[in-house]
Amino acid sequence: MSGARPLVLVLGATGHTGRSIVNGLLASGNFRVAALIRPASISKPATNALRDSRVEIRTGDLRDGVEKLTHNLAGVDILISAVAAWVIQDQKDAFLAAKAAGVKRVVPCDFGTPGARGVRLLHDQKLAIRDFIKDLGLPYTFIDVGWWMQLALPLPERSASPMKASSYEVYGAGDDRMLLTDLNHIGTYVARIVADPRTLNHAVIVWEDERTQLEGHEIGERTSGEGDALKAKRVYVSADELERRIAEAKEGYVKDPNNMLARMNLARSGYMLSMHFLRENTLENAKRLGYLDARELYPDVPRHSLEDFAKEFYSLPEPAPVYE
Repeated sequence: MSGARPLVLVLGATGHTGRSIVNGLLASGNFRVAALIRPASISKPATNALRDSRVEIRTGDLRDGVEKLTHNLAGVDILISAVAAWVIQDQKDAFLAAKAAGVKRVVPCDFGTPGARGVRLLHDQKLAIRDFIKDLGLPYTFIDVGWWMQLALPLPERSASPMKASSYEVYGAGDDRMLLTDLNHIGTYVARIVADPRTLNHAVIVWEDERTQLEGHEIGERTSGEGDALKAKRVYVSADELERRIAEAKEGYVKDPNNMLARMNLARSGYMLSMHFLRENTLENAKRLGYLDARELYPDVPRHSLEDFAKEFYSLPEPAPVYE
């Protein structure tokens, strides 16, 4: 990768995480950036925004097959996947193509919370992709980011989000600590991580703050100016109630794996179990699982505290688009 700046191709570049990654790569000035866009999305505003940012658009789909994907990966140095949760298992052909095309580093779609196997269906699917990459002998970096700050604060009363009620839920006693990262800062860290030889063939945990659920609610109540109203909306969810939700979602998913609502409910409930009752989303646990700490690797990267983020969050007319 000497001479010209390395070329990074991003899968899922128009999604929430993908946009953050593209923005971070471009802002670093250290990479050329390309995106694989499905033919049906080639003229959409989000794709045009990528073009306007001088991102190279390559037309293709994860399901195109290895041969076409290999052609689309020609000249690519680094492949980063930020695809939607429901196509996690469809990444395999892209990594087979990366092997054939001589890609020098791959980053599969993780960008979530650390944890053990057997707790969350979605996380297990991501871990299976990690195993697939290792078996292929591809150079890799696995990146998790904790929980988005955007999802850690109670939504203000003015929000029209259909998910507003879930933002008032507190699981268990609310005293579990969890790693938090501003979605908009993920790309800044990714740009540093994929340029760093120290992270090759390692997992890295990105985080900006570590707070309890209750601290998040209290920060939101203070900062929003709606303290009493938001505090009154708090709903405590017990372990038994969460287990009931998981069983209900799992039943719907088993009956119809294409049932998007059941799949989303199962994924969310699994995350709640992992973070709030098993307490897996902590720096201590990430290090026990072998992750490198991005804060230790890049102490010069400015970071948000949850208080800093909350000031921006509650200044928005509608702070809930990430729930969509």
